[in-house]
Amino acid sequence: MNEENSEKSKKLKKKTILIFGVSSFVGSNLANFFKNEFRVVGTYYKNRTSIPGILTLRCDILVKEEVQMFMYTFRPDITIYAAGYTSITGANEHEELADAINTGGLFNVTEYCQRYKSQICYISSGFVFGGEQKSYVEMDIPDSTTTFGKTKASAEFYLQKNSLNYLLFRCGNLYGRGINCLKRNWFEVLQDKLFKGELAICDHHIRTGHLDIYYLAMIMKTCFNENISNRLFQVSSSDHMTAYEFAKNYCEVFGDSLENISKGKWKFPIMSSATTNIIGPDYYYELDISNIENFLNSKLPTVKESLEFTYSRLDGKKLKGARSDDIKFI
Repeated sequence: MNEENSEKSKKLKKKTILIFGVSSFVGSNLANFFKNEFRVVGTYYKNRTSIPGILTLRCDILVKEEVQMFMYTFRPDITIYAAGYTSITGANEHEELADAINTGGLFNVTEYCQRYKSQICYISSGFVFGGEQKSYVEMDIPDSTTTFGKTKASAEFYLQKNSLNYLLFRCGNLYGRGINCLKRNWFEVLQDKLFKGELAICDHHIRTGHLDIYYLAMIMKTCFNENISNRLFQVSSSDHMTAYEFAKNYCEVFGDSLENISKGKWKFPIMSSATTNIIGPDYYYELDISNIENFLNSKLPTVKESLEFTYSRLDGKKLKGARSDDIKFI
C-alpha cells in the first residue's frame, strides 16, 4: 500500500510540459522523448495527432483565447513552442503565413506564459544568419538572407525582450523521423529513395550542422532539470557539411550504396533586401557551440557520430513510403 502511494506521489510531482505544435517533426519527437519523465500535453491545428501516453488537443495558436484556455487549464511548468512554418521555399512564397506562425503565434504564447508563470522554450534556426563563411556566435546580430530566417530572428528578438523566463535554442539542421506521413522531411525522403534504389539528388551549396533531434531533447532535459533560464544556446553537430556530404556519411553508417546519391542545388530563395555580401553560390551556416559544450562539460558529436547514434536509436531500420514537396529543416 505504501509503495502504491509512493508511486502515485512520484507521478503527481512530475512537471507538466505543454507543447504547441505536437504534430510537427520537432514537437512529436520532443513529446515522445519527454513523456516518460514529464506530464506532456500537446496541441495540433490541422493535422490530428495521436501519441500514446500523451493528451493531444486542437488549438489555433493565432487565437489568443484558445491559447489562454490551454495555459489556464494545464498550468504547465514548461511551454515548448514547436509550431512553425519550416519550409524554406514555402516561407518565401507565403511570407504572411510564415510570419504569423513562426512569430505571431509565439507572441500569444509568451504573453500567457508570463501570466501563468510557465517557462517558454523556443526552437530557432541557424538560418537567422546571412550565410557568410565564418563561425557565428550567440552574440552575433542576425542578418538573415531568407524569409524563414527573418521570421525566426524576429521571434528570438521578441522573446529576449519580453519574457522573464525563457530558453532559446538556435539549431543547425535537426534530422530524424516525424509522425506525419503526408509531410515527410528530407531525412525520411533520403531514406526512402536509398531503400528503393532510386537516385537521391542532394544539395551541395548550403553548409550547416546536422544533428539527431534526440540530442536537442537531451540538452533541453538537462536545462530543465538544472532550472536554467534566460539563456540562448546554439546547438549543432561539431562539424558542418552540405546535404550531399551528409548523405555520403549516411550511406557509410547505414550501409547504403553511394551510387544512388548525386550532387545538386536545391532552391534556396534569397531576399532581395539581404545585406550580406556573399560571393559565389555557396552559403555557410556554421554555429559556434562552445557555449553549450562548456555548460554540458561535454563535446557535441560530429555528423558521423550523430548518424551512428541515429542508427542505434532506430535499430538500423530503414524507412519506406516517404513523400515530400518542400525542403524542410527544423
